[in-house]
Amino acid sequence: MSKYRIEIKWALIFSVSMLLWMLGEKLAGLHDDLIEEHAFYSSFFAIVAIGIYLLALYDKRKNYHNGFMTWKEGFKSGAILTAVIVLLSPLVQLIISEFIAPDYFANIRSYSVVAGEMTQEEAEAYFNVKNYIIQSMVWAAITGLITAAIAALILRRKVPNPHQVKGTAPYR
Repeated sequence: MSKYRIEIKWALIFSVSMLLWMLGEKLAGLHDDLIEEHAFYSSFFAIVAIGIYLLALYDKRKNYHNGFMTWKEGFKSGAILTAVIVLLSPLVQLIISEFIAPDYFANIRSYSVVAGEMTQEEAEAYFNVKNYIIQSMVWAAITGLITAAIAALILRRKVPNPHQVKGTAPYR
């Protein structure tokens, strides 16, 4: 388990960041008065998510791989990070739905119907805790693996060949 301590730590940081982001959205009125703006502003969490993945893989490279990490090692770490985030996402979604924004689903269903985007039945089928838990898990898995692949590409660093580095050639 200590082998994955860094991924677990950053998955918890990711989850707390998501909760704080949702609290910020709620306080800004994006879950009620400004609900029509919610989708636009919510998408900016991607910047936070990418930053967390980059920091997590940097942490792994620096503190576990001694400053060097292949793309494969980075992607594996990012995939484990993603798996933990996916496992935590139902709990995060329940906390959001029950404590941070308990009126969100009623508000978004009402807005969707009034705006003519959905019928009442469609809105009720789509905007509910069960569906959002499923969506959050699927979305976290897909975007997490893509982000992990890109972050691993950015943060990869090969161990230098001692014969190619000046001053480190073995004595003869």
